[in-house]
Amino acid sequence: MVASLSLPRILRIGRGAVGELGDVITGLGLSRPLLVTDAFLTGTGAADRLMAALTDAGLQPRLFAGTVPDPTTDSLGAGLAVLRDHEADSMIGFGGGSPMDTAKALGLLAVQGGQMRDYKAPHANPGPALPVIAVPTTAGSGSEATQFTIITDSATDEKMLCSGPAFLPVAAVVDFELTLSMPPRLTADTGVDALTHAVEAYVSRKANPFSDGLALNAISTIGRHLRRLYADGEDIEAREAMMLAATQAGIAFSNSSVALVHGMSRPIGAHFHVAHGLSNAMLFPAVTAFSVRAAESRYADCARAFGAATDGDGDALAAEKLVAALRTLCQDLEVPTPQTHGIGKDEWFRLAPVMAEQALASGSPANNPVVPTADEIEDLYAQIYA
Repeated sequence: MVASLSLPRILRIGRGAVGELGDVITGLGLSRPLLVTDAFLTGTGAADRLMAALTDAGLQPRLFAGTVPDPTTDSLGAGLAVLRDHEADSMIGFGGGSPMDTAKALGLLAVQGGQMRDYKAPHANPGPALPVIAVPTTAGSGSEATQFTIITDSATDEKMLCSGPAFLPVAAVVDFELTLSMPPRLTADTGVDALTHAVEAYVSRKANPFSDGLALNAISTIGRHLRRLYADGEDIEAREAMMLAATQAGIAFSNSSVALVHGMSRPIGAHFHVAHGLSNAMLFPAVTAFSVRAAESRYADCARAFGAATDGDGDALAAEKLVAALRTLCQDLEVPTPQTHGIGKDEWFRLAPVMAEQALASGSPANNPVVPTADEIEDLYAQIYA
């Protein structure tokens, strides 16, 4: 099998890396970036500090802080207007997955026009697009290193997966110091998101030796550090480790794929406005239990990397231990069920058939070790509700 691999052209990783952002942009021959961020990072002053640093580097930046959680097609309009008014030659996605996904979408629409629904999977998007420089402030989405963006169709509430080289950042600046203010809930949810990326990349039908090594390393790192970080957000060693693991997991799944957890997660986010990492966490143990029978040895490798099994455990036992370990992890991180999160039972079950069809339509479940039917996906939604 020949693996087709794509990575950002430039990766700057480590403490203080954000201080090199101006040099990265200048080195790419760019001068008029649009800084895409959200109200939170504007409110903390982080966006203004970054704007000042870009100006000091001789660039002509413009700020767009209108990103919304789980960006929608409606939310892109204001960004496009600012982008065109500024005559931007590049995009900086500054924040969690939502600002980075917004920057990617705007970069494509600015050049190609149309609507985001024109670009959703299975449509391939090779480009062209404005170059994106990604600066993550959470350790989870991995979007800084992936050729994917997720945009919700405002008309249908479908969370659309859009993929292709057009969405791959040309550069990523990964500085763990930007994550130091993350609260425990966000730390947990983004950490489980990164773990899901790594496990699904490894068990995916599109896995390859390149993605395998990154995935297993990320799983091992997360297994050693996520609980530590949830307990103590000022653990610098754990912050740095989790940031690197999130980027490694992002590279892994961008060059392999995600699978059923993500396919089922997106409709939960679209219909019930549950944060992406949290909806993944709600699903992760049950979907893994459903899938292990078709890839015991692969899940066993994940269990050993995570620290849930030993080399002396057979594959079947190790795979079972992974499922148990994921359940315990979600309990330790206080992951709610849809019910305890406040989602009404009647609405959950009314929308389950729609969510199942949307999950299948995304294409991600086809990468799962067990390719589910719509009925099986509905059953999994029923299992996790309470």
